[in-house]
Amino acid sequence: MTIHFHRSGHGAPLLMLHGLGLDRRAWNGLSALSDSFELMSCDLPGHGETLSPPVPYGIGELSELIAAALRQAGLSKTHVIGHDLGGVVAQHLAANEPGLVGRLVLCATTPTFNDNDQTLWRQHAAMAREAGAGAIAHSLEPDWFTPEFLALNPPALHLMRDSFAACSAEGMALNCEALATADLIDLAGEIYARTLVLVGDSDTLAYREAADWLAQSIAGAKLAIVPHAAHVPMLEQPGWMTDVLRTFLG
Repeated sequence: MTIHFHRSGHGAPLLMLHGLGLDRRAWNGLSALSDSFELMSCDLPGHGETLSPPVPYGIGELSELIAAALRQAGLSKTHVIGHDLGGVVAQHLAANEPGLVGRLVLCATTPTFNDNDQTLWRQHAAMAREAGAGAIAHSLEPDWFTPEFLALNPPALHLMRDSFAACSAEGMALNCEALATADLIDLAGEIYARTLVLVGDSDTLAYREAADWLAQSIAGAKLAIVPHAAHVPMLEQPGWMTDVLRTFLG
């Protein structure tokens, strides 16, 4: 299993880790940053062009895979933004490989899930195996996007549906199970990178509470609320995201 980075632009490297069911195209709306940063996107295992291993894995294994790919690319310090699943991986990476991470942006993510959400992720895993990864997208749309955005039927919504549908059923299931078992609560105190936590003003209560917790638990972290956005701010509010990231990352 190999991670391939897609690189564009010039400047300090910025690694962008997408959320569950998405792929590297989720960051296309932030392409304006390429005038100041080298944008590095990739497909996490089970997504896009990256195959999933045939055995169960956890967030730690995903983090180690990214760390190895960064070293292979000759990168010793990289700004990192992680969304959803990518944000969980980014937390682990920043805590365990501090030398690799410059500034850290955690977007619509959490260190762990409560019992009900863990059960839900296992149900999503079963759904993926029975009906395909695309079946999960439909169930997530009301939580991932604001009603106003859904009513527009925008290209970003179809990108989300297409990327989910392109995931292998088993790959999606394994990633859902990795989220179900994620528990990074004890790692927050080990993150020393300058950190910005982002969450949409219309994201679910669980993710808004997780954002508050992360901002309070990571030393020096700042919290910013993305206006008019639910769970995927870079798709709903790419202009706002671009401006905030440009300011934060310098």
